[in-house]
Amino acid sequence: MNTAGHSEATARRGLELNPFRGLRYDPDRVGSLAAVTSPPYDVVVRPDGLHHLQSADPYNIVRLILPQAATPEARNEQAADTLRRWLDEGVLTTDPDPALYVYEQRDGDGMLQRGIIGALRVSEPAEGVVLPHEDVMPPVVADRAALMRATRANLEPLLLTYRGNGAAAEVVEETAERPPLLATTTEDGFRHRLWAVTDPAEVARVQSDLAHHQALIADGHHRWATYRRLRAEQPSPSAWDHGLVLLVDTARYPLRVRAIHRLLHRLPVADALAAVNGLFRVRRLDKPLPEALAALADAACAGNAFLFAGDGTFHLVDRPDPDLLARTVPADRPAAWRSLDATVLHATLLDHVWHIPEDSPAHIAYIHDTAATVEKAERDGGTAVLLHPVHEEVVRDLARQGVTMPRKSTSFGPKPASGLVLRALEL
Repeated sequence: MNTAGHSEATARRGLELNPFRGLRYDPDRVGSLAAVTSPPYDVVVRPDGLHHLQSADPYNIVRLILPQAATPEARNEQAADTLRRWLDEGVLTTDPDPALYVYEQRDGDGMLQRGIIGALRVSEPAEGVVLPHEDVMPPVVADRAALMRATRANLEPLLLTYRGNGAAAEVVEETAERPPLLATTTEDGFRHRLWAVTDPAEVARVQSDLAHHQALIADGHHRWATYRRLRAEQPSPSAWDHGLVLLVDTARYPLRVRAIHRLLHRLPVADALAAVNGLFRVRRLDKPLPEALAALADAACAGNAFLFAGDGTFHLVDRPDPDLLARTVPADRPAAWRSLDATVLHATLLDHVWHIPEDSPAHIAYIHDTAATVEKAERDGGTAVLLHPVHEEVVRDLARQGVTMPRKSTSFGPKPASGLVLRALEL
């Protein structure tokens, strides 16, 4: 663990964001731009989500980011073949000039987010330029790396945040006043627009500003770790020195932070509750989901708290035994880390009480959607563990100290839609 920390003012080398020739769908070759988009690969959680996306359009991006075949090798080769075919058929076309891309999302509730998509220089955590805040699962990194090697492409941008409110933000606002390259509304109600910034002077303004900043990984830790692995495999310089990202200035556009929940496949609720009896306070809540989540939020203000679900009702689990925490939570981390709900969940409940391996898909799933987590637990006889989200300031402060949170601790959003712009490494 690196406890030296990284302050934005002392980062020796800042963000280096380069233009690239974007790979985009030809709108005349697909049913609609909305029909070929997808959430990021790890957010397709509905039971019929994959089939739904595949059925939306034969060219939906999910056929590249989540190919379906009998073996990992066959899946990756299928994705590579599909990408080559779509390029040959003109379904995907390359923009004529290298560009940075301004990307905007709006929803019906007045939320507006804008950022810049580009090819970012891949750096190591010790450089203090791109700060991770969560650990990663090596099998997932290996899976994403194999897919990127096969396709030789960055198929979807990961989400980074920084706090600037400078020249880069000005370029974003000025660009958003122009007619966009594309505009579409996806079925979740989000409206998406994309612009290309090709003027050398505007690109230079963005690059000069970002060179003084560091970024926090908001979504995409596994893909960033994949970029680092692939860069290490290649002699530099190479196209693998950079990876596709969306940079959002949260001084202008604060992100929403939500929790990522756990589904314990092989642990019935009755067994989960029996194991925590006497170690936590447990209260049954015969309430609908919104009211149960409100009760969780209230309890979380006073300390560690969780909602268990899966047996048709909710159970509020809070007030852990202090002696239990002292025995199970590592003492060599900052107090803010030791008091995280995700820390207590992993170190105390998963490791000590339930003896569940956190990196085994057979035992545990990490799900962003609250209702889907509960539905899956009730259908499969497992336990849903619902968490309350962490404040962004806590995440950023720990990251600057070089301290990573337990894996899948937070869900920042809105996340960029996959399929609006891709980066082929050989173009």
